[in-house]
Amino acid sequence: MSNKMWGGRYATGPAAIMEEINVSIDFDKALWRQDIRGSKAHVAMLARQGILTTADAAAITDGLTQIEGEIASGSFTFSRALEDIHFNIESRLTEIVGPTGGRLHTARSRNDQVAVDFRLYVRDTIDELDAQLADLQRALAETALAHADTIMPGFTHLQSAQPVTLGHHLMAYVEMHGRDRSRLMDARRRLNESPLGAAALAGTSFPIDRHMTAAALDFDRPMANSLDCVSDRDFALETLSAASICAIHLSRFAEEIVLWTTPQFAFVSLSDAFTSGSSIMPQKRNPDAAELVRGKAGRIVGALNALLMTMKGLPLAYGKDMQEDKEPTFDALSSLSLCIAAMTGMVRDMKPDDARMKQWAGAGYSTATDLADWLVRTLDMPFREAHHVTARLVGVAAAKGLDLDRLGLDEMQAVEPRITQDVFAVLGVENSVASRMSYGGTAPEQVRRQARRWIEALDGEAAAQG
Repeated sequence: MSNKMWGGRYATGPAAIMEEINVSIDFDKALWRQDIRGSKAHVAMLARQGILTTADAAAITDGLTQIEGEIASGSFTFSRALEDIHFNIESRLTEIVGPTGGRLHTARSRNDQVAVDFRLYVRDTIDELDAQLADLQRALAETALAHADTIMPGFTHLQSAQPVTLGHHLMAYVEMHGRDRSRLMDARRRLNESPLGAAALAGTSFPIDRHMTAAALDFDRPMANSLDCVSDRDFALETLSAASICAIHLSRFAEEIVLWTTPQFAFVSLSDAFTSGSSIMPQKRNPDAAELVRGKAGRIVGALNALLMTMKGLPLAYGKDMQEDKEPTFDALSSLSLCIAAMTGMVRDMKPDDARMKQWAGAGYSTATDLADWLVRTLDMPFREAHHVTARLVGVAAAKGLDLDRLGLDEMQAVEPRITQDVFAVLGVENSVASRMSYGGTAPEQVRRQARRWIEALDGEAAAQG
């Protein structure tokens, strides 16, 4: 008896280990919606081109609709012996409509079939991630607007640098995720070409209409080269690259949340909804959600590296190695979706301690730059000289164990005689923050302007999408 899938060329079934390494239904069943959608577009085209009869096309389409309902309801039985999602669906189709089901594969190969399924899946997932990121941006922008005046330390090298506001800090992530969305949309635009109709690698002798199937599947156009159709995985690589950068942004903020929730910082707190306790230390409240977001960034970046390594040595056109494209991509995009949802929840859940943050905003002589700027503006001092004078004043203050604004005027004048009482107006953290009025600066007025701009833009997006 010949092999069920491969016919007379193969007289026996595969070895058990061959079946185990070759089977992909355990993960590629995730493509069932896209596979059925692609098949319906393909059969409609075959009928219009006269390659299939109208009756056969209708029977196949009805059978596919039945299978769609079975999978959606959970009554469909997936078989590992049938290897992948394509053969599982085709086998069930033949059970439903008889030998006519075998006509579905006319003018098509699994190579272009899986390529179109995978593109559709990635495109659908990009749209879902974009909507999630928009929700995260809204959560950040709304929290930023509420905390435009909340003063906190700004850091470089994780050392106190200059006072900023919490709103300003959160708006930085709104901008980052705006770029993340842009990168995902760029990837979507480039992937939006249809490989369906390329067949195995060389096209087909049947009079198919690739423009029709491309339009039916909402692609902009068919891909122009049949070899490229079946061998390209740029779309997955580019999406994973954008996903990796996004995951890094999420991880950076997650790390800040981990720091901010420690007793040593105590800038914000998270509720029970996003923390856990310790099995031995009853006092602990661990920011596990943030730590897991931080940790999952590694597996997302790892998926990108894995696919890069898979593709780097493959000659045209298709190689079975490319079956390794889906599992890490599915996992990475699912992990990213989970991380975005968790971060959105934490942003809406966290409770800032305004007084604590303001208390530490002036630590480490964080208004020293304001003093140097005052020397430049008021005394017409070159900035480099003002930098040196300020550094000497910081040294005096440090030796006395005082903040800059606690030095006496006479102590300041001992370093620079032209300093006047007016200097103390720039040494408070409120004055420092309020003075940063340059576009994109931390002044509360600027933060409110940027937050409202983003909220308005997100409102416009939502309205446009209905």
